[in-house]
Amino acid sequence: MALRYMDKYPKNVALRGWILKPFFTTFKNMIKTTIRRPVTIMYPYEKEWIPDNYRGRPGLVFEKCVGCGICERICPTTCIDLVEVEDEALGTVKRPRVNVGRCMMCGYCAEYCPVDAMTVTPDFEIAGYTREDLIYDPYQLKWENTTVGMEVHLEEHLPSNLAKGINDQPTSFSKVDRPKLIGEKCISCSRCAKVCPVDAIEMIVVGENAKGKPIKHPKIDDSKCLFCEQCIDICPKDALEINEVL
Repeated sequence: MALRYMDKYPKNVALRGWILKPFFTTFKNMIKTTIRRPVTIMYPYEKEWIPDNYRGRPGLVFEKCVGCGICERICPTTCIDLVEVEDEALGTVKRPRVNVGRCMMCGYCAEYCPVDAMTVTPDFEIAGYTREDLIYDPYQLKWENTTVGMEVHLEEHLPSNLAKGINDQPTSFSKVDRPKLIGEKCISCSRCAKVCPVDAIEMIVVGENAKGKPIKHPKIDDSKCLFCEQCIDICPKDALEINEVL
């Protein structure tokens, strides 16, 4: 085909050079790889080096996870859900399960995890014979020899700090944002305290109702709270709302 175009434009040197350039490039690469080492490797017998922060499939540090569910909520492809598993020390606990066949390897779960239990891993060879093979339970998500480089830390500068000229104090939303109680809406159901994964909520007596029964409101321990929003989601009267620090 190239010769046909050359016959059509026999006197056009520019067109001749444009058509012949790929042939010269291919011939040059052939000579180069014949003399030197080839640019390819014998995969899968040989593998390229992959850095720790490579965004492969998600990994889980089982001992760090508290079952807060932030990874499940933040996942853009809804490939993460919490399942109950047995732990020798804690008994029945909830831990994340990932459908890696749907996962887009964005690393959001590792980025938003407040305790660095979710990580990225250099594992990208996740082929399976069935779709069920691609659903990794919490124990399959474990990655041996997890390093600090596999953790993804989300830190941002608060606009209020920037307005004050403070440019060297980045922080995470899980350390500053907290649930806020609207007292007149609370019905003392204690659901928020029961669902909190880190026991950061304690129901305290704030008074008595007309029948003489104690009125209890949730008290949130800021040092424990991870701002997972489970208390906000489960509140039947919307008595808890987000207090975002800006």
